Amino acid sequence: MRVIGLMSGSSLDGIDLAACHFSQDENEIWHYTLAHSECIPLPETWINRLRNLPAQSAYIFWKTHVYFGHYLGDLVRHFNQKQQFNAELVGSHGHTIFHFPSQRLTAQIGDGAALACNSRLPVVCDLRSGDIAKGGQGAPIVPIADLHLFADYTFCLNLGGIANISVKTTSVQYFPAFDICACNALLNRFAQKMGADYDDKGNIAASGQINPMLLESLNQIDYYQQDFPKSLGNDWVQKLGDFIAENFSEIAPEDILRTLCEHIAIQIAAAITQVKQKFPLTASKSQQMLVTGGGAFNTFLTARIQAKSPDIPLHIPDDSIVKYKEAIAMAFMACLRWQGNENILASVSGAPKNSIGGAIYLP
Repeated sequence: MRVIGLMSGSSLDGIDLAACHFSQDENEIWHYTLAHSECIPLPETWINRLRNLPAQSAYIFWKTHVYFGHYLGDLVRHFNQKQQFNAELVGSHGHTIFHFPSQRLTAQIGDGAALACNSRLPVVCDLRSGDIAKGGQGAPIVPIADLHLFADYTFCLNLGGIANISVKTTSVQYFPAFDICACNALLNRFAQKMGADYDDKGNIAASGQINPMLLESLNQIDYYQQDFPKSLGNDWVQKLGDFIAENFSEIAPEDILRTLCEHIAIQIAAAITQVKQKFPLTASKSQQMLVTGGGAFNTFLTARIQAKSPDIPLHIPDDSIVKYKEAIAMAFMACLRWQGNENILASVSGAPKNSIGGAIYLP
């Protein structure tokens, strides 16, 4: 099946599009090919609108939801035509504005009807809300792709705006995956205080020093003591950034970045230990960890992660997988939804059962 996946991450760096072929062999094992990919940078007007949307009125929220759907639909149509891909389906994550699973509330904007109209293709979107309604976390949702498309890796670590991990255990019924901590969303925020869009290769962090008080304060956050399943939202990350800015304003930005990198590495190691204490792991690829997301290009951060988890070899794949793995996962989830197959795992979300997530809109 030919599917275009769309991903708009919390870092607001652009819209990722991935044109994928999916097929199953005689053993019902899934295979994929990434035929084309592109990241469309978000215009400044959209960045500001999305960043400020949580504080806007209901009218502005819904208007933005619809307009963003039309915008995404135009991007898909042009991409599909340019690549001559002849897509059969679109899988869209949308852009997360609210995510409060404890209140059974989540919102990813990008109206599916508008997207289908402008792309002229069937659309699967609103992938999280069904699981949320059942009492699940609705996040992370990428692990279904980790399970079927990246089965060779015991660990799949995504270093996006938020860092999350999935772990393959020897239990057929249990596949843990959860959000670990804030990642690029915080790193970018404090890199921008030094006039950079992001910390290229982690060079700014590498020039700084760890601040023990900040590190201790971060590592004592209540979320890290919670058992999984669990997930984080952009609002939580924003509040954490505000806390750092208000209470550690005397610390140089490079020292904050250095401390944040150490904190992220420590929490990733702690998350791995937490899973290992509960479940035996598979031995695929000598328990290698696949690392994707924008943070995989931060060589200083990945070096700190490796230092804190020395027994687990990190594998950073080619750039197309690093950049577009989440968009590939959205395409795969749409493919499963279209075929009526389960695409949300209860062991990941904490819902009572696996489910088929996503609303379908026809052009």
